[in-house]
Amino acid sequence: MMKKITDERLMIKNLKNIRIAFLIQSLGVIGILLYTAIKHGISGMTSQPLWIVFMLTAIVLGYLQMSISIEHENPDKKIKKGSYFKTVMIILLITIGLGFLITLSPESGPKDGFVVGGVIFLCTLAPYSYIYYLRKKHSEDTDEE
Repeated sequence: MMKKITDERLMIKNLKNIRIAFLIQSLGVIGILLYTAIKHGISGMTSQPLWIVFMLTAIVLGYLQMSISIEHENPDKKIKKGSYFKTVMIILLITIGLGFLITLSPESGPKDGFVVGGVIFLCTLAPYSYIYYLRKKHSEDTDEE
């Protein structure tokens, strides 16, 4: 059985090793996807399960980086009441506008505009909600101290 590492120097070295292994693995995945894109085109690349793994990894890494960036923000920044609702309404208006512009295209109809607007709304709302949650939690934690 392995002992738990308690020495900070060794923990940092271990984290650096994991980062290097992740970088090499990511470069390998990107290389395989580029090879597939050259050989079979973009549709061949995106139909591979490796593409899904790569995208999920990128999304998870992005969300994990958000928590670090919130910790690094200015602690004097306070969350204003109603700011979440205002931002959600702005996101909704922008996505409705984009969905409407999609319907004006001769190749697409209202269904396409609704789908594109909905996807953009959800893909914008999810990260913003997570950042808002992290900021609120960080603000509450700093108020307690």
